[in-house]
Amino acid sequence: MRYQISGKQIDIGEALQTHVKTELSEILSKYAGRPTEAYVVFSKSAHEFSCEAVVHLSTGLTAQATGKATEIYAAFDASSEKMDKQLRRYKRRLKDHHKERSQPVELSDAGSYILESREESEETEQDSVNAMIVAEMETKIPSLSVGEAVMQMEISSAPVLVFRNEKHKGINVVYRRDDGNIGWIDPRTSG
Repeated sequence: MRYQISGKQIDIGEALQTHVKTELSEILSKYAGRPTEAYVVFSKSAHEFSCEAVVHLSTGLTAQATGKATEIYAAFDASSEKMDKQLRRYKRRLKDHHKERSQPVELSDAGSYILESREESEETEQDSVNAMIVAEMETKIPSLSVGEAVMQMEISSAPVLVFRNEKHKGINVVYRRDDGNIGWIDPRTSG
Protein backbone atom coordinates (compact mmCIF):
# COMPACT_ATOMS: atom_id res chain seq x y z
CA MET A 1 0.00 0.00 0.00
CA ARG A 2 1.21 3.50 -0.84
CA TYR A 3 1.04 6.28 1.74
CA GLN A 4 1.22 9.99 1.02
CA ILE A 5 1.45 11.89 4.31
CA SER A 6 1.90 15.64 4.12
CA GLY A 7 1.32 18.90 5.96
CA LYS A 8 -0.08 22.17 4.68
CA GLN A 9 2.47 24.76 5.81
CA ILE A 10 3.45 22.64 8.82
CA ASP A 11 6.32 20.22 9.29
CA ILE A 12 5.39 16.64 10.08
CA GLY A 13 8.10 14.50 11.55
CA GLU A 14 9.11 10.91 10.91
CA ALA A 15 7.52 9.76 14.19
CA LEU A 16 4.09 11.08 13.14
CA GLN A 17 4.40 9.45 9.73
CA THR A 18 5.26 6.12 11.34
CA HIS A 19 2.32 6.48 13.74
CA VAL A 20 -0.07 7.22 10.85
CA LYS A 21 1.14 4.23 8.79
CA THR A 22 0.92 1.86 11.76
CA GLU A 23 -2.56 2.95 12.86
CA LEU A 24 -4.05 3.06 9.35
CA SER A 25 -2.59 -0.34 8.48
CA GLU A 26 -4.15 -1.82 11.61
CA ILE A 27 -7.60 -0.34 10.89
CA LEU A 28 -7.56 -1.30 7.21
CA SER A 29 -6.38 -4.85 7.81
CA LYS A 30 -9.47 -5.47 9.98
CA TYR A 31 -12.02 -4.28 7.46
CA ALA A 32 -10.82 -3.48 3.99
CA GLY A 33 -8.92 -6.42 2.58
CA ARG A 34 -6.56 -4.79 0.08
CA PRO A 35 -6.33 -0.99 0.32
CA THR A 36 -4.28 0.49 -2.51
CA GLU A 37 -3.31 3.98 -1.35
CA ALA A 38 -3.83 6.43 1.49
CA TYR A 39 -3.55 10.21 1.53
CA VAL A 40 -3.27 11.95 4.89
CA VAL A 41 -3.03 15.76 5.06
CA PHE A 42 -2.42 17.73 8.24
CA SER A 43 -3.13 21.45 8.54
CA LYS A 44 -3.35 24.05 11.30
CA SER A 45 -5.84 26.86 11.75
CA ALA A 46 -5.14 29.13 14.73
CA HIS A 47 -4.68 26.73 17.67
CA GLU A 48 -6.43 23.74 16.08
CA PHE A 49 -4.90 20.95 14.00
CA SER A 50 -6.92 19.23 11.31
CA CYS A 51 -6.29 15.82 9.74
CA GLU A 52 -7.99 14.63 6.56
CA ALA A 53 -7.48 10.98 5.61
CA VAL A 54 -8.57 9.46 2.29
CA VAL A 55 -8.09 5.74 1.57
CA HIS A 56 -8.71 4.12 -1.82
CA LEU A 57 -9.80 0.49 -1.49
CA SER A 58 -9.18 -2.26 -4.04
CA THR A 59 -12.96 -2.57 -4.50
CA GLY A 60 -12.90 0.91 -6.05
CA LEU A 61 -14.54 2.59 -3.09
CA THR A 62 -12.99 5.48 -1.19
CA ALA A 63 -13.16 6.03 2.57
CA GLN A 64 -12.67 9.56 3.89
CA ALA A 65 -12.58 11.00 7.40
CA THR A 66 -11.59 14.30 9.04
CA GLY A 67 -10.60 14.99 12.62
CA LYS A 68 -9.74 18.16 14.55
CA ALA A 69 -8.00 18.68 17.88
CA THR A 70 -5.58 21.01 19.65
CA GLU A 71 -2.75 18.47 19.21
CA ILE A 72 -1.66 16.93 15.91
CA TYR A 73 -1.68 13.30 17.13
CA ALA A 74 -5.15 13.76 18.63
CA ALA A 75 -6.39 15.18 15.30
CA PHE A 76 -5.16 12.05 13.50
CA ASP A 77 -6.67 9.80 16.19
CA ALA A 78 -10.06 11.54 15.78
CA SER A 79 -9.85 11.05 12.01
CA SER A 80 -8.85 7.38 12.30
CA GLU A 81 -11.68 6.70 14.79
CA LYS A 82 -14.19 8.06 12.27
CA MET A 83 -12.70 5.95 9.48
CA ASP A 84 -12.73 2.87 11.74
CA LYS A 85 -16.41 3.46 12.52
CA GLN A 86 -17.31 3.92 8.83
CA LEU A 87 -15.49 0.79 7.73
CA ARG A 88 -16.88 -1.26 10.62
CA ARG A 89 -20.41 -0.16 9.67
CA TYR A 90 -19.89 -1.24 6.06
CA LYS A 91 -17.60 -4.25 6.59
CA ARG A 92 -20.12 -6.90 5.51
CA ARG A 93 -21.27 -4.88 2.52
CA LEU A 94 -17.69 -4.12 1.47
CA LYS A 95 -16.79 -7.81 1.52
CA ASP A 96 -20.05 -8.85 -0.20
CA HIS A 97 -19.60 -6.34 -3.04
CA HIS A 98 -15.97 -7.31 -3.46
CA LYS A 99 -16.86 -11.02 -3.83
CA GLU A 100 -19.47 -10.31 -6.52
CA ARG A 101 -17.16 -8.02 -8.48
CA SER A 102 -14.69 -9.85 -10.73
CA GLN A 103 -13.06 -6.64 -12.02
CA PRO A 104 -12.10 -3.50 -10.07
CA VAL A 105 -14.47 -0.53 -10.32
CA GLU A 106 -14.08 1.21 -13.67
CA LEU A 107 -13.30 4.93 -13.43
CA SER A 108 -13.94 7.55 -16.12
CA ASP A 109 -12.27 10.96 -16.29
CA ALA A 110 -14.38 14.10 -15.91
CA GLY A 111 -13.91 17.81 -15.31
CA SER A 112 -14.68 19.29 -11.91
CA TYR A 113 -15.07 23.04 -11.36
CA ILE A 114 -15.43 25.25 -8.31
CA LEU A 115 -17.39 28.42 -9.01
CA GLU A 116 -17.00 31.66 -7.07
CA SER A 117 -19.65 32.16 -4.40
CA ARG A 118 -21.28 35.58 -4.34
CA GLU A 119 -23.66 37.29 -1.93
CA GLU A 120 -27.27 37.46 -3.10
CA SER A 121 -28.19 40.92 -4.37
CA GLU A 122 -29.78 42.43 -7.47
CA GLU A 123 -26.37 43.28 -8.88
CA THR A 124 -24.95 39.77 -8.48
CA GLU A 125 -28.14 38.08 -9.73
CA GLN A 126 -27.63 39.78 -13.07
CA ASP A 127 -23.95 38.77 -13.02
CA SER A 128 -24.55 35.15 -11.91
CA VAL A 129 -24.54 33.94 -15.50
CA ASN A 130 -20.88 35.01 -15.68
CA ALA A 131 -19.70 33.20 -12.53
CA MET A 132 -15.94 33.06 -12.14
CA ILE A 133 -14.27 29.63 -12.14
CA VAL A 134 -11.98 29.52 -9.09
CA ALA A 135 -10.53 26.03 -9.58
CA GLU A 136 -10.54 23.55 -12.43
CA MET A 137 -9.62 19.94 -11.61
CA GLU A 138 -9.95 16.44 -12.95
CA THR A 139 -12.07 13.91 -11.08
CA LYS A 140 -13.00 10.28 -11.58
CA ILE A 141 -16.54 8.96 -12.12
CA PRO A 142 -16.85 5.38 -10.84
CA SER A 143 -18.95 2.72 -12.56
CA LEU A 144 -21.08 1.31 -9.70
CA SER A 145 -24.42 -0.24 -8.87
CA VAL A 146 -26.90 2.06 -7.11
CA GLY A 147 -26.31 0.24 -3.80
CA GLU A 148 -22.55 0.64 -4.12
CA ALA A 149 -22.98 4.33 -4.97
CA VAL A 150 -25.06 4.93 -1.84
CA MET A 151 -22.46 3.07 0.25
CA GLN A 152 -19.62 5.10 -1.35
CA MET A 153 -21.45 8.35 -0.62
CA GLU A 154 -21.98 7.31 3.01
CA ILE A 155 -18.38 6.15 3.51
CA SER A 156 -16.92 9.34 2.09
CA SER A 157 -19.43 11.56 4.00
CA ALA A 158 -20.23 13.33 0.75
CA PRO A 159 -23.59 15.05 0.21
CA VAL A 160 -23.75 13.89 -3.43
CA LEU A 161 -22.12 11.30 -5.71
CA VAL A 162 -22.12 11.22 -9.51
CA PHE A 163 -21.58 7.73 -10.94
CA ARG A 164 -21.99 5.63 -14.08
CA ASN A 165 -24.76 3.07 -13.51
CA GLU A 166 -23.36 -0.42 -14.19
CA LYS A 167 -26.71 -1.66 -15.47
CA HIS A 168 -27.22 0.73 -18.37
CA LYS A 169 -23.94 2.75 -18.42
CA GLY A 170 -25.81 6.05 -17.98
CA ILE A 171 -24.73 8.84 -15.64
CA ASN A 172 -26.71 8.82 -12.35
CA VAL A 173 -26.63 10.86 -9.12
CA VAL A 174 -27.35 9.89 -5.52
CA TYR A 175 -27.64 12.60 -2.88
CA ARG A 176 -28.62 13.21 0.74
CA ARG A 177 -32.03 14.87 0.90
CA ASP A 178 -32.98 17.54 3.46
CA ASP A 179 -35.36 15.04 5.10
CA GLY A 180 -32.44 12.63 5.75
CA ASN A 181 -33.37 10.14 3.02
CA ILE A 182 -31.27 9.34 -0.04
CA GLY A 183 -32.35 10.65 -3.46
CA TRP A 184 -31.45 8.92 -6.74
CA ILE A 185 -31.51 10.68 -10.10
CA ASP A 186 -31.57 8.44 -13.18
CA PRO A 187 -32.06 10.66 -16.26
CA ARG A 188 -32.68 7.83 -18.75
CA THR A 189 -35.34 8.68 -21.28
CA SER A 190 -38.07 6.08 -21.70
CA GLY A 191 -39.10 4.74 -25.06
